[in-house]
Amino acid sequence: MNAKPDVQLPAVSVIMPVLDEERHLRGAVQAILAQEYAGELEVVIALGPSKDRTDEIAAQLVAEDSRVHTVPNPTGRTPAALNAAIKASRHPVVVRVDGHGMLSQNYIATAVRLLEETGAQNVGGIMHAEGENDWEHAVAAAMTSKIGVGNAAFHTGGEAGPAQTVYLGVFRRAALEQQGGYNEEFIRAQDWELNFRIREAGGLIWFSPELRVSYRPRPSVKALAKQYKDYGRWRHVVARYHSGSINLRYLAPPTAVCAIAAGIVVGAALTPLGFLIPGGYLAAIALGSLPAGKGLPLKARLQIPVALATMHMCWGFGFLTSPKSLARKVIASRRPAVLTEA
Repeated sequence: MNAKPDVQLPAVSVIMPVLDEERHLRGAVQAILAQEYAGELEVVIALGPSKDRTDEIAAQLVAEDSRVHTVPNPTGRTPAALNAAIKASRHPVVVRVDGHGMLSQNYIATAVRLLEETGAQNVGGIMHAEGENDWEHAVAAAMTSKIGVGNAAFHTGGEAGPAQTVYLGVFRRAALEQQGGYNEEFIRAQDWELNFRIREAGGLIWFSPELRVSYRPRPSVKALAKQYKDYGRWRHVVARYHSGSINLRYLAPPTAVCAIAAGIVVGAALTPLGFLIPGGYLAAIALGSLPAGKGLPLKARLQIPVALATMHMCWGFGFLTSPKSLARKVIASRRPAVLTEA
């Protein structure tokens, strides 16, 4: 029998955008329902047009626990799903979780405490990538290493403190409503863009390593390449939309792509010395993969350089080839009031 909710704790709404998540959805929802949190809790799953058994599994979860609800997301786009779930939810604290994310046992209780202690509008922690096979182990190692993602604390860890953005996030509903929710034109990078707006309005974004969400990496090179190309493409849109939001960490991948391409051209057309640039890059990621792969099976360690190169090159390529038409579309949309009923 569940303990009686503590009236001193705020009620919490957990929102989940899902699309083709039959592999992880049940486990992700069970991790939420098993949270050590004495306050009231609800889970709102926004269902995109999945091609697998996601809808069936979601229906089973609704039938099994009255705290679970679903709303439709016919577009399948993540920001639209998040806004639909926010509108359908009721509580003053809103926790974002993905369909393939597993919350640590005291995640919600810790996040609510941090909101109170820091006065932040959004708190978040570490995106703890964990694989289930050799390739996913390799991607997880790349995604949690500084050679893979730079100094992003939500990937690599670090001291608690103010941050530009955090993984997923636990929000005060008032902050989401003030900003009109997520900008639905941002198919990717919608978290970074929303957190930028919250900070511009004077709100605090707080990172804490106490918060931890297990994340399942993309299952193939092709899927990882598309993910990171989209990341780079939409991060450039954020830079166009919000001047001053770019920093050197985000410029490293496109710079590497340009340098490697130039080195190959020079090496092929003028002098073999040009090949020192791509050769040096390959040597750097091979060496950098050694500490990243510590403790992993040999097959996983051998695939870490492939994961690193895929992440760097595809992010950089996406950033460089991001069409200006995307920024114009986003700017035209501005900040629709999507969280209020028509």
